[in-house]
Order: sequence, then structure tokens, then C-alpha cells
Amino acid sequence: MPPADTGASTVVMRSDASALSSLPTASAPDDTRLVPGGPGYRRMSFALFAAGVATFALLYSTQALLPAISADLGVTPDQASWTVSAATGGLALAVIPLSALSERYGRRATMTAALCVAAFVALLVPMAPDLGWLVALRAVQGAALAGVPASAMAYLSEEVRPKALIGAIGLFVAGNSIGGMVGRILAGWVAQAGGWRAGLAAVGALAVVCALVFRLMVPKARHFTASAVSARSLARTVGAHLSDPLLRRLYAIGALFMTVFGAVYTVIGYRLAEAPFSLPQGVVGSIFLIYLVGTASSAAAGRLVGRMGRRGALYLAVGTTTSGLLLSVSSSLVAVLAGLVLITAGFFAGHAVASSAVSRAVTHGRAQASALYQTAYYVGSSVGGTLGALAFRAAGWDGTVVLGLVAMVAAASITLYATRRALVERRVAVARRA
Repeated sequence: MPPADTGASTVVMRSDASALSSLPTASAPDDTRLVPGGPGYRRMSFALFAAGVATFALLYSTQALLPAISADLGVTPDQASWTVSAATGGLALAVIPLSALSERYGRRATMTAALCVAAFVALLVPMAPDLGWLVALRAVQGAALAGVPASAMAYLSEEVRPKALIGAIGLFVAGNSIGGMVGRILAGWVAQAGGWRAGLAAVGALAVVCALVFRLMVPKARHFTASAVSARSLARTVGAHLSDPLLRRLYAIGALFMTVFGAVYTVIGYRLAEAPFSLPQGVVGSIFLIYLVGTASSAAAGRLVGRMGRRGALYLAVGTTTSGLLLSVSSSLVAVLAGLVLITAGFFAGHAVASSAVSRAVTHGRAQASALYQTAYYVGSSVGGTLGALAFRAAGWDGTVVLGLVAMVAAASITLYATRRALVERRVAVARRA
């Protein structure tokens, strides 16, 4: 039953220093939330992993097929890129409203409905007669998928003990990377044999299977308390989150990392299909095996934070991504692939660290806090995909790399500002104790 409070609008934030660098506090002995090795944790992990696979497989299903779509429909790279940007843009617009519904109807129900609708639309996408219909269906698909990311983060925050939260979120993000990899590889090889429409149909079938697995495996929520949904309370909660400087910085960092990732992986298929590489469609799709690196780096985010602190882990992620961008300029295929490895590792590590910091920075309105992060994150993807394709059309791969470097300089600057602010707070605290 809904509680007397009509909408989780009270937000309690940690200080910049503690939210970004402190380790999770120990749980009480009678804490019934999930913990590694405990009952239900494995089912939860597998279910959320399947949801992550379906989300990223569907969200970026056209990305590896963009050269084939351009050739078949007679459109330019920046026009074809809208089949990716429309999906991520639809998700960005819908994630906050759907996260609010999850406060009323539950995270589990929201994620189930989102996956089912998105999988159904995926079966219609291959039948789109032209680019306009394809973009429209992809926008609807992205909006449906919006029910998964923010609800998943809130579900984990409520159902998993704090000390295991970063690891659990890392596994969900790892599912994202596996989905992005499998979806693109599957689409690429099927498209090489039967065309891009067949490739999209194969990804749709994969999403149907993942949706069924999620529904069968996900444990019932034991710590969710329903809240009545109202536009006023939602606006108060969102406004409180947006007024917090720490959260604004985390949202910006997520958007900047995703700008790089969206730009690179939207354009890379065109670069590898052209001279001097001239790779076939199936091989281009197989390039996304590099996503396995993202699986490892996101799952290792918790260990990175434990050793280096959150800001240290973010610096490492920025440096790794930047190194990959610079290396990818080479005309050597080996160097380009090595650059993609570094970009992917840096991106997924940075995303896992920033998203987990958001989840730990608030105690109320978690779904909205996560939803705002996802909004910024996928706006970054849409902007990165579109601008990356425009830069590629204007200046080739070098133009896309410059866009990525600008984004990484901005992310490093934000993290440096947070570091300096934390040092000032620490000095003030020491002076007060003296």
C-alpha cells in the first residue's frame, strides 16, 4: 500500500568528499537485503544481466548496420545515424516519467513491461519501408526501453546491501556491454547473409528470449515501498536532485563519456568498411567483440574505487579513453583495434563509477536520481552519434576523434574541480578540529 508520504521528495545528499571517496558503510547484522552468496543474489544478478543484454542489444541494433542501411536506403552517414540517435533520444525523454511510474507500480513490473514492449517493437522494425518509419519505430523502441535503466538502478539500491552495490551495478553494466556486443555481432553476420532487415530481426528474437528470462528469474522486491505519483512531487524531487552540485557533475561526466562512445561506435563501421581497411559487414560487426573489455572493466569498477577512490577511478577512465582516441588515428588496423579496446575499457569503467556514485549520493527519490543520470547519459549518446557522424562526413575519422577529445577534456576538468573542492572541505574540517 502507498505510504502517507505522497512522493519521495525529500532528498538527503552526502557531501562531495564522502559521496565520491568514502567506502560503503557496513550493514546491520539483521539486514535482509541481497548479498553475494546469499539466497536470491544469483537469480537477481542473472535476471538483471539478461535485462542489460536486451537493452543494449536493442538500443544499438542498427549501429553496426549503418553502412548497409545507407547503401540500401540511399542516405548519408549522418542521416542513417538517426536510427541510433532516435532510440537513445526516445529513452532520454521517457526515462524520468517511467521511473516515476516505477515508484508507484514497482521496479520489477516496470522493467518487465518495458522489455516486453521493446521486444515487440523490435519485431516490427525490420518491416519499416523507409528511413522515416525506421527512425520513428526506433524512437518508440527507445522510449519503451526507458523503463529498464533507472528502475534497475533503483531496484539494486533497494534490494542489495550497500557494500555489494557497486559490484551489483557493475554486473548490470556488464550485461549492457554483452548486449551491445552480441547484438551488433549477430546483426552484422546475419546481415551479411540476408541483409540488414534480417539482422534486425535476429536481434529482436534475442530480445524476446532475454525478456522471458528476466521475467522468470528476477526475485520479487522485498524492500520496495510504493509511493503515490504526482506531477508536483515529481517536480520537487527532480528539482532537488538538479540543485545538487555533486549530482550535476556526475550527470555531466556520464553524458561526456557517452558522447565519446556514441560518436566512436556510430562512425567506426563506416571507417572500417572504407579503404584502406575495406572490411566486410560480418567482420565489421565482429569488431564489437571488443565489448568484452567493457564487461571486465565495468565489473572491476568496485575494485578500482576501493584502491583509488572514485575520483581516482574517473581520472584513470578519462586517461584510458583519451589514449584510445589518440591511438585510433593510426592507419594500422591493429592500432585502431587497440584504440577501440582502450576507449571501451575507459568508457565502461567511467560509466560504472559515475552511475554507482549517483545511487549512493541520495537516500530518497533514487529512481529519479538514476533517471536523471540516464537522461544525461543517453542525451550524450544521441548528441555524440549525430555530431560524430557529422564530424566524420566533414573531416573524416580525425574529426570524430577531436570531438571525443574535447569531451574527455571537459570530463577531466569536472573531476579536477571536484578534487579541489574536496581538498578545501578537508582543510576546513581539519581547521575546525584544531
